[in-house]
Amino acid sequence: MHPEGNRTCEPSPKARNVPKDHELRLVLPAKMAAVRRGLQTIKHSERLSGLPFDTLSNLETILAEALNNIVKHAYAGHPDGIIELHLSRSEHDLHCVICDTGQQMPNGVLPSGRQADLNCAVADLPEGGFGWFLIRKLAHEVGYTRENGQNRLSFNIEVRPNAPPEP
Repeated sequence: MHPEGNRTCEPSPKARNVPKDHELRLVLPAKMAAVRRGLQTIKHSERLSGLPFDTLSNLETILAEALNNIVKHAYAGHPDGIIELHLSRSEHDLHCVICDTGQQMPNGVLPSGRQADLNCAVADLPEGGFGWFLIRKLAHEVGYTRENGQNRLSFNIEVRPNAPPEP
């Protein structure tokens, strides 16, 4: 993981008043191995300790989908890309912003995330296309912009205080 990154990738505006010890910033090379290491770093971060297990599981699922998509699609053919990630924890939400300078989303918009039709033979099931459905199902306020050659994906995850914390 590299300490440099795109300094124009700012945390969520909702995170402006979040204490610094409730924030996490990672800068990753756009490589699958770095994404796996980054997910482990986040999972074991002291700044996210005590979050309910469901919240951490949802975060891990969403980030794995989004970061892998960036590596496979936004940086396809460009192995020197950088991904910057900001996580901010408030009382009721995790706010996440992911920035990269890879290719923009098709047509400049987020995929719809419609659930695939599973009423078919096993051999006819789609190989992919479930990621955006999962992201949209597990997160709220999912947004995407592209400005000055930079992609910015943002989303929030609800923190349900009644769920037991991660051991």
